[in-house]
Amino acid sequence: MLGAGGHAKVVVEALLTMGHIVSGLVAPEREGTWLLDVPLLGNDDVLPRLRAEGIADAALGVGDNRLRGLLAGRLLAFGFNLPCVLHSAAWISPSSVLGEGVVVLQKAALSADTKYGRAALINSGAIVEHDSDIGEAAHIAPGCVLGGNVRVGARTLVGIGSVVRPEIVIGSDVIVGAGSVVVSDVPTGSEVMGCPARPRARGTAFTELAT
Repeated sequence: MLGAGGHAKVVVEALLTMGHIVSGLVAPEREGTWLLDVPLLGNDDVLPRLRAEGIADAALGVGDNRLRGLLAGRLLAFGFNLPCVLHSAAWISPSSVLGEGVVVLQKAALSADTKYGRAALINSGAIVEHDSDIGEAAHIAPGCVLGGNVRVGARTLVGIGSVVRPEIVIGSDVIVGAGSVVVSDVPTGSEVMGCPARPRARGTAFTELAT
């Protein structure tokens, strides 16, 4: 698994609930032992050797959206498979379509006919309602609720506890601040916050927009 930070801990435990064995972690820290006796094998330079030794499956334990997307592509280029990590306590509709390397954590609920791009992250307790489409390497943070037919672009972060009204389109590379209520479309590259969510002006703290 790539990653050895806080998010990686959660992904390791999700893999264990699925009955998997985590052979080791790849991260830019020195070699040693990390969580639950999972060894830290070295940095990205060890990936070709691991693949040559017969390790075929890899998982992504990286929280940063852009980096997670880049690493997914790198792992595939090395010939690794990117199976989905689906916590045993998540609920996933049989009609959901999950791309390579999607991570769904505990108590998340993925409803009917939803779609998830490669390396998307659906975090603890998030709800994604019917017919929604989550882009590549996007992150739906803990406790979010997305109504039906919501579109979320690639690498977008929908922050902790946010609510998105049905039929909303959120572009790529967007940051939706924690606790926001999104009731209108959000253009690509925007940062929004508040109830209702409004654009964040440069140099303006998110807390100022919430008042």
